[in-house]
Amino acid sequence: MSSDFEGYEQDFAVLTAEITSKIGRVPKLSPDEKKQMVANVEKQLEEAKELLEQMDLEVREIPSQSRGMYTSRMRSYKQEMGKLETDFKRSRIAYSDEVRNELLGDDGNSSENQLIKLREERAHLLDNTERLERSSRRLEAGYQIAVETEQIGQEMLENLSHDREKIQRARERLRETDANLGKSSRILTGMLRRIIQNRILVVILAIIVVVTILTAIFISVKGH
Repeated sequence: MSSDFEGYEQDFAVLTAEITSKIGRVPKLSPDEKKQMVANVEKQLEEAKELLEQMDLEVREIPSQSRGMYTSRMRSYKQEMGKLETDFKRSRIAYSDEVRNELLGDDGNSSENQLIKLREERAHLLDNTERLERSSRRLEAGYQIAVETEQIGQEMLENLSHDREKIQRARERLRETDANLGKSSRILTGMLRRIIQNRILVVILAIIVVVTILTAIFISVKGH
């Protein structure tokens, strides 16, 4: 399990390093080269997201008592992924001095006005991007809380299931004990009944013997 996670982790590190390098080169490229590089980085970002998903699945399979360290690392990787996406969006609307001069030309006030307009549009795009990133982070945090809540719920259900089994076993033992007590009570009642019957028989026999003896004595005395 951990070896699979570490393998994905190494692939993610190599891929993000390559993406970071390419993002830094994007503003310096010509429009055609930039378009090609942007497409390449977008593809690699998707690959990085897939790696994160695989790592997330691996973490969910790790026992809860050992999951904390991996969860913390996943949180760090997701933050790194968010920063990469933000840097990439900024690099797509950034231009090097050479490319900017080529786009604007060198015609005084018109170029300056276009540059100001371009900067305003860029600032507006960056502001929107940052708002989207904040919303994305909030959604990510909400998702993480939901996952952790689900895990806690599953553990609670497992504990409740174990407790229910223990209660059922205890109830069965009580039933067996009650049955044994009932059986013992019936046996004792039967023994007591037989003892009483035996004592009654002994008393009757004793009375018969005494009467017989008295009768014999009476007959003997009367005969004399």
